[in-house]
Amino acid sequence: MSSVAPFPFDNPATERFAIRADELGVRYSLKLTRKQTIRDSVVRRVRREGDPDFWALRNVSFGVMQGESLGVIGPNGAGKSTLLQVLAGILLPSEGVVEVDGHISSLLTLGVGFDEDLSGVENIRLAGAFMGIDHEVVEERLAAIIDYADLGQFIDAPIKTYSSGMRARLGFSIATSVEPDILLLDEVLATGDAVFREKSKQRVLELVRQAKAIVLVTHDMNWVTDYCNRAILIERGLIVLDGKPEEVVALHQEHAAQRKAEAAAKGVLQLRRPRPGRRR
Repeated sequence: MSSVAPFPFDNPATERFAIRADELGVRYSLKLTRKQTIRDSVVRRVRREGDPDFWALRNVSFGVMQGESLGVIGPNGAGKSTLLQVLAGILLPSEGVVEVDGHISSLLTLGVGFDEDLSGVENIRLAGAFMGIDHEVVEERLAAIIDYADLGQFIDAPIKTYSSGMRARLGFSIATSVEPDILLLDEVLATGDAVFREKSKQRVLELVRQAKAIVLVTHDMNWVTDYCNRAILIERGLIVLDGKPEEVVALHQEHAAQRKAEAAAKGVLQLRRPRPGRRR
């Protein structure tokens, strides 16, 4: 039976865990899609061409300790973002259990939850309400959130006028202002200008030093090796390796090189030929 359960505080053996996942699985049915007709489904079933279900995650088990910064890496489509959505409670697992100890703050997709017609200030208050923060607390932290986002006069402009980088600044500022016990981040440190990226890293490091748990999905291997004290490699919905960041990154890069070589051998990767009359 699948569930997302509160952490069992009365169990001394698990008191130091911020997150514990046991045999997680997320399944999607491929029987009918927008591009697949009923006739296609019948033919598929008659021919028995493979499993009609797709497992985005399967048999995923791990724990995150208080004070740990966990990097989650893997190729595109491996199931990394799906995992964060399960941990955040956005998706319910098809099987397995997630146990959490503490308040979770997540920044998984830029601008999710923002009201396009409201200003930055109004969206801060709206986000606070969604996160269950008392209005008085939001008002106390409002100035600090605005100052950290550093959007100038745009803070009073509608969100629909914001660039993706500006949305990232505001969203990150809100997500990290609540001093969460557990912070989930999905590639947000790869957005915005270089100054804000460095500023974001410093904020995450502050949370780590305060014994907060961090789970970060990223394609930036330098971030994983420099700032995470543990990493897991996910491929095709399965955990391939859980261990020291340097070892996990090395295996990920080795597998990536293998996939590239195999694709080149099959002729999938081909250099573009220059068009006639154009200089190379």
